[in-house]
Amino acid sequence: MPDDVTGHIEPTSLSEALSERYLAYAMSTIMSRSLPDVRDGLKPVHRRLIYAMQQLKLDPTAGFKKCARVVGDVIGKYHPHGDASVYEALVRLAQEFAVRYPLVEGQGNFGSIDGDNAAAMRYTEARLTEVAKALLDGIEDDAVDFRPTYDGEESEPVVLPANFPNLLANGAAGIAVGMATSIPPHNAGEVCAAASLLVKKRDTDLDSLLAVMPGPDFPTGGMIVEDGAAIRAAYETGRGGFRIRARWTREEGRFGTWQIVVTEIPYQVQKSRLIEQIAELMELKKLPLLGDIRDESATDIRLVLEPKSRGVEPEVLMETLFRATQLETRYGLNMNVLGADRVPRVMGLREVLLEWLDHRHEVLRRRSAHRLAAVLKRLEILDGFLAVYLNLDEVIRIVREEDEPKPALMRTFSLTELQADSVLNMRLRSLRRLEEMEIRKEHATLAEERSSLDALLGSETLRWKRIGKELDKLAKQFGDGPLGRRRSTLAEPPRPIDIAAIAAIEREPISVILSQKGWIKALRGHQLDPAAQKFKEGDGLRGDLGVIECSTADRLCLFASDGRAFTLKAGELPRGRGDGQPIRLMVELADEGQIIALFRLPESGRFLVAGSNGRGLAIEAADLASEKRTGRQVLNLKPGERAVGCVPAIGDRVAVLGENRKLLVFPLEQVAVLARGTGTTLQRYKEGGLKAVRVFESASGLVWQEGAKPRPASDLLSFTGSRGEAGKLAPRWLPQG
Repeated sequence: MPDDVTGHIEPTSLSEALSERYLAYAMSTIMSRSLPDVRDGLKPVHRRLIYAMQQLKLDPTAGFKKCARVVGDVIGKYHPHGDASVYEALVRLAQEFAVRYPLVEGQGNFGSIDGDNAAAMRYTEARLTEVAKALLDGIEDDAVDFRPTYDGEESEPVVLPANFPNLLANGAAGIAVGMATSIPPHNAGEVCAAASLLVKKRDTDLDSLLAVMPGPDFPTGGMIVEDGAAIRAAYETGRGGFRIRARWTREEGRFGTWQIVVTEIPYQVQKSRLIEQIAELMELKKLPLLGDIRDESATDIRLVLEPKSRGVEPEVLMETLFRATQLETRYGLNMNVLGADRVPRVMGLREVLLEWLDHRHEVLRRRSAHRLAAVLKRLEILDGFLAVYLNLDEVIRIVREEDEPKPALMRTFSLTELQADSVLNMRLRSLRRLEEMEIRKEHATLAEERSSLDALLGSETLRWKRIGKELDKLAKQFGDGPLGRRRSTLAEPPRPIDIAAIAAIEREPISVILSQKGWIKALRGHQLDPAAQKFKEGDGLRGDLGVIECSTADRLCLFASDGRAFTLKAGELPRGRGDGQPIRLMVELADEGQIIALFRLPESGRFLVAGSNGRGLAIEAADLASEKRTGRQVLNLKPGERAVGCVPAIGDRVAVLGENRKLLVFPLEQVAVLARGTGTTLQRYKEGGLKAVRVFESASGLVWQEGAKPRPASDLLSFTGSRGEAGKLAPRWLPQG
């Protein structure tokens, strides 16, 4: 190291150094690990695996070799990473339940759909499949560029020739830095049919492509139940998703009994984990319609589901399972890939197909040019042979007598250096008359091939016609038979199952009890005696809320003093005669937050929420629902303000009472209906704030508290006004508390 560099310190900003290094790491992850190339659909590790196996001559017709040998070659020559990760990539390429068109044929234990791991690589063997052979077709004909490997001792292809639509046929998944890709597998025959349309007419629209390639085709089959418009939007933008459901049938038994048999499960769902999930939900009594589950699978899948009662409709039973288990999953579509320019971007279906076709066009052009060069070289040699065959005696004399026969041959017969070398290297037995005839025959054949190649290289139309024929051949080779037959069925989205039908079977009457200190529990049945309930010492029934009668199928809404609404599932509340459970363990209630209201949340209707600042709003029941533990902010409040009421908006009048004991009655229609916000002013105050709010029907009168006598509208005329007024001093009959 030079003396002027030794000990030199270059001051660098930490943020600049970190950003520079992190960017380099991110680009390395994106380009060399996680995102596939749009042309061959492979990540670098998969491309190196296939190329290394081809170099080992592991063709589909050759014998198998130990996977340890393959992995050793890959990590030693091309991919300097851990052997475990490379072997995992190799195993996945051989798993028929993971890859739609396996690129590797395995021999030995390569795992199972139950989630079992493959055997160690010293026990398993592998070779390439016909699909992988198609991906490599032409790699020795200068079809693609090569680059030096990491140590510079070998070379590896930048991309494979890809005479197979691997990106769409086998899909891809990966997570890079700041971006990810998720592409489901498709049917190769359908992909080739769509590509053929683009070959014939490059501006073919998306609808025409989807007519022959309607959606994914997963290795494990199943039913794709996605709306057609959603599928089209996903393929147009490159982003979307597909709902996959298990395939099932009803199997009749003896004496009117029946059972459900599941024969196909969604893609990437482990069968053993699925069974465990269903069993756990049954133990927690969250699948009340299911009586039992059995795994009768052998090489195929056969899950038997028995209903609790023969009166249950199979569709209703399966709907409950689809909602709660992995018998229904969603596979995302995010076609984020590396383009031919090595730039990552999200592509639509049409752009992906065109990029692959353009690659195939370039491969065809390069292969044709390479073949033409070989033909011209061979023709040059044959021309030399034919020239000397007419003067064999002179050739023999020159070779025997001349000290430098090569220049003499070139001068005598006007030969090129290549022709002269070929003549000198010719074997004696090639001087037969029969051999001359063979040479003339080969010369005529190659001359015809040269004309054909010249025409092909000179006409883009002819090249695209050749690609069209290749696509037809591909479709016939990989689109027919057991491998090519479509496995996933595209079906219309299922009709909505009547929730009431499910609830009628699941519904069990319960009474929800909330204590003063915030403990909640549910007891079976209705019309319980509040006085008979037992609580912890120093605790008691929350009197202002009472006992809430509902069913296990209902949802409860908890409205807190900070303006947030929470949703509780009644069927999941702690049951029994014990103390129950603190409600703060179920929802993230603020430390200073108090429970203002707890009620059964209806499917429709409105509620009026109000704060101590005298502002409020009307809100739809659906906008109060929130399955998150953190709830949903409904009423926006400033520091020091709190919510004071959440009451059903049933009626046509609103009565508000301030802390100053002033009462105001006004039409409900004057209150704005919002999904959330600060609301509008209900009552104006000089000091103090809002104390209570009620909604009532003017024809029925105002009932301020439960059990009290209704007050007719005539008693409220003097307090009636418009929203936002101060109101008048409340009458004596209004409770003081």
